[in-house]
Amino acid sequence: MEIVPLTGSLGAEIIGADIKDAAQFEEIKRAFAQYSVITLRAQAITPQDHLAFARRGGEINVKRFFKALDGYPEVAVVLKEPDQTGAIGEVWHTDHAYDQVPALGSILHAIETPTYGGDTVFCSMGAAYDALSDRFKALLEGLSAWHSSRHVFGAGQAKSDANQTGRVGNTEKATQDALHPVVIQHPLSGRKGLFVNPEFTTQIEGLFKAESDAILNMLYEHCQKPEFQCRVKWQAGDVTMWDNRATWHKAINDYHGHRRYMHRVTVEGVPLSAASA
Repeated sequence: MEIVPLTGSLGAEIIGADIKDAAQFEEIKRAFAQYSVITLRAQAITPQDHLAFARRGGEINVKRFFKALDGYPEVAVVLKEPDQTGAIGEVWHTDHAYDQVPALGSILHAIETPTYGGDTVFCSMGAAYDALSDRFKALLEGLSAWHSSRHVFGAGQAKSDANQTGRVGNTEKATQDALHPVVIQHPLSGRKGLFVNPEFTTQIEGLFKAESDAILNMLYEHCQKPEFQCRVKWQAGDVTMWDNRATWHKAINDYHGHRRYMHRVTVEGVPLSAASA
């Protein structure tokens, strides 16, 4: 297999791999640990193959809010039809940040892609942290922030386009709140990185709201710098896997009138630890 970096900060595409071949998994895992986002091109797989590959990385997390694939409760459907306007995941976020043990990451298989657009953009939380001043890093040490599912998937979203079209649901299950370190020690690489995101993070513990908002908004603006990003341009058959503890991502909703259909499997993670000084 050939591993080609996408940018200097994160991401790689892997050409010539076959995720059905268990003997290739360790090499793929090493690339994942190094690049945080890997796109395995041209995979001819079934949902069973998708799940078998995911299980080599850990236990499967059953998504509470996404519509499941018929007959496969562990496979979430990520779909936008030509007549739909809203795409799932348009805001920068980290999946499952609201869980006490956030997911390791997700594995997304492109079934049908639009003729143009529909890319996914990722950014490196390790690179963003490294680029902060030493004084600001010291300010963040020891801070923790709250994350919640309530305002994104809860009752207030019942009339959203995604809920109305049945692509997400179970608003009554959006009861998760979790407190995580603002700066974590990555469980795979040991690298320090930020663990806050614009969609699910609500407030830094122990600060007034105005103080918390000032710090979070500064971090959100900082993290979106192009030099911390990579962009995945999808083709049908591609499988992209990203590390939830090391990245943000967002879906680019620029393909109105076209269909984009994908299957997503999420892998359970481990508890997060604050970075050591």
